[in-house]
Amino acid sequence: MTGLFSIPEGMAYASIAGFNPVAGLFAGVVPAIVGSLTARTVLMITTLTSAIALTAQSVLSQAGLDPLDPGNVALISLMTGVVMLLMGLLRFGVVLSFVSNAVMTGFATGIALQIITGVLKDATGYQPQGHNKLAQLLDWLVHPDAWQVSSALVAAATIAVWAVAHAVPRLRTVALLIAMVAVSLVVALLDVDVELVRSIADIPSALPHFTAPDWSALPALAGGAFSIALVALAQGAGIAPTVPNPDGSKPDMNRDFTAQGLANLAGGLFQSLPVGGSLSRTGVAVSAGARTRWAGVLSGVWLALIVLTLAPLAERIPMPVIGGLIIVVGAELIWGKRHDIMLVLRTSWLSAASMVLTFALTTQLPLQRTIIIGAVLSLLLYCVQAARQAKLTALAPVGDGRWRTAPLPQRLPPAEVTVLHYSGVSLFAELPRIQSDWPDSTGADRAVLVLVVRGLPDVPSSAVIKWLGRRADELHAQGGRLVLAGAEPAFEQVIRTTGLTERLGEDAVVAATPVLGESLQEAVSRGRRWIARGDAGPSNPRAP
Repeated sequence: MTGLFSIPEGMAYASIAGFNPVAGLFAGVVPAIVGSLTARTVLMITTLTSAIALTAQSVLSQAGLDPLDPGNVALISLMTGVVMLLMGLLRFGVVLSFVSNAVMTGFATGIALQIITGVLKDATGYQPQGHNKLAQLLDWLVHPDAWQVSSALVAAATIAVWAVAHAVPRLRTVALLIAMVAVSLVVALLDVDVELVRSIADIPSALPHFTAPDWSALPALAGGAFSIALVALAQGAGIAPTVPNPDGSKPDMNRDFTAQGLANLAGGLFQSLPVGGSLSRTGVAVSAGARTRWAGVLSGVWLALIVLTLAPLAERIPMPVIGGLIIVVGAELIWGKRHDIMLVLRTSWLSAASMVLTFALTTQLPLQRTIIIGAVLSLLLYCVQAARQAKLTALAPVGDGRWRTAPLPQRLPPAEVTVLHYSGVSLFAELPRIQSDWPDSTGADRAVLVLVVRGLPDVPSSAVIKWLGRRADELHAQGGRLVLAGAEPAFEQVIRTTGLTERLGEDAVVAATPVLGESLQEAVSRGRRWIARGDAGPSNPRAP
């Protein structure tokens, strides 16, 4: 089933990006076999996706290279594989967790729009004009008089047949294939005058053969390979949570990265475009009853046999049929993202703005630039949201070792212990917010401020260390003291090596223990004993 599905989808994706449709077909042979044999997510199908095809085309176009040159295709696939392999071996899977859902939703929706606008000429015979994809779509809609009637009718018939087949649950997974075969047969029987696949590419009745990469293009494609890898891996990262391993084994994103890298290295030498984990193709395999990694292996084998025996028939597929199928694929992608779009719009204005901006960039800029900008935008969004979440909370004892939240004091009372809990990610951007809540230490003679730092990362930023040192010095200058409670071992090591422990004074750092609240109680006790001794003051601020 998956092998059959690869015929229209693989050819369509390659076609919309300006590649030889044969490269789209062969993307489902060697890469699918290698990826399935090596991936940790055993049901993941590694093959060509629309986003990968369009990003690869954008990279080659920016480099001034011909996407129909087999040497260029082989090189970009190999380089993408090297990047993926290195990211997997270096365990960079965590990097993709910083690409937010809002950014990926905007990117995926923009890709879907590119898919649709990229085949409007194939579907209707009219090449829309415009400086971006939205303008091209609008131009196409307002010029129906320029459409070729025969092409438009064939594309419409393809969409209609797909809709009928898709409405039948048992035929849903093969609806694209049914539409392609049925309409192609009718076009051939009626001898409708439309462009055929053979007019743009010859599909050989042969297995994929070795293709040497054109190494002269290496300098021009180095940065682009990283963009393609990022797009592919970001898409593939969503498969493991969606399609868990049947045996219950845990997924490993880094191993999946490595598997996709190996698939590109192998496929690049055998006429394949860059590939990655395909959620749509994986979904087809699961719907058809896949339970082991051998489903992916067999899909590649079956596709090779189909191409070997039925290539002449594939050449007779009308281009408007492929155009209609791709419009369906693009529309399904947008429809499938409707819940994510509404979720992002309802979450926060920052997330919504990130999604809309990424979508707009996808319709305007080359995709390799868009995904990098999107990743940076995700990091900025994370920093802003993390900084907004940072806060100080005052704690007051209620007896029996329990504590309750209390209003933050405006000023530290002298000769008393004040407890504040610091929650945040130790990011420099959160310090203005924390500083605005920090109580005034003027006149805080013999005051002790216990700051609970258990919620901070093990390794705080240098800005936070510097800020804590300044607050400690301010308190010392007034005759008070800052005590840190709940310090994890790594945190203690950092403040010791940076000299903060010495500035705080002896016994001013209380290590975290497995018992919650124990380190806080100890810090408060130390503070009370320090106050009771009465030997502190502005002239002797650091007396133990």
